[in-house]
Amino acid sequence: MTPAASASTRAATYDALVARARAGRLGPDPAALRIAVAFTTRQAVRHDGRGTGYRNEVLSLRLAEAVGSCAVEPGALPDSAVEDCVGADVARLLAHPLLPVRVAALDAYLMHVTPHTPDNGARPVRLPAGTSLQKSRARARAVAELLDLPRGATVLVVGVVNSLLETLRSRGLAYVPCDLKGGVTEWGETVATDASAEVGRCDALLVSGMTLGNGTFEPLREHALRHGKQLVMFAQTGSAVLPRFLGHGVSAVCAEPYPFFWLDGGPGTVHHYRADGPGGAW
Repeated sequence: MTPAASASTRAATYDALVARARAGRLGPDPAALRIAVAFTTRQAVRHDGRGTGYRNEVLSLRLAEAVGSCAVEPGALPDSAVEDCVGADVARLLAHPLLPVRVAALDAYLMHVTPHTPDNGARPVRLPAGTSLQKSRARARAVAELLDLPRGATVLVVGVVNSLLETLRSRGLAYVPCDLKGGVTEWGETVATDASAEVGRCDALLVSGMTLGNGTFEPLREHALRHGKQLVMFAQTGSAVLPRFLGHGVSAVCAEPYPFFWLDGGPGTVHHYRADGPGGAW
């Protein structure tokens, strides 16, 4: 990415980024680009040795060589959404009434315009082949290493993944688990449901990209920016979207485009971005 292009792609808020994309200021006219394939991926998992499991559902859109994705709560996405997306131009989907469709369309567009390459600020991190639990733990380590905190610091974790909590525990970090679904962690800890009520007592934020699809990302970004806290995003949802906020509240991103680590037992790759790294603040 050239310096001139870098300056033109910065956006301080999610709405501003969408407006730039719709206006064709980030790349080709989105009205001239069509989604060839739309699909959902549904998964249920319980790793060996774990007492709890979880389900995933993700909407993905294929634009040329790029795939953009947005996770949703299982069963929340109407079947008609996939049909709405197939053959539609990106501009129309950026204005779709369903937020997950808009997020997936933006992710596909930005993945097409600025794929995860070193020229665009990405550093590839290899995940080894292994069982579902081994790969989950490897991904968790790749996410957690983007946090720069002393032992004893407290992290707000939005989007509970037990492997992430396990990794934070091993690093001597305290955490407040938060997820809209509530419940308990693998260790019997109560999961908070209101991140805004917990964020003030935490030193840093570790947040799922799924917050883009449920509309809770912006308040967390604004809090991190206002209070100078680290905000590390782990992103299957919006992996190409969230690096756009480096330097605008987001300090680092572990970007994981489709196919995700839980879909395959072979080796994989995630991509690290840092606000102070090459190409940091788009």
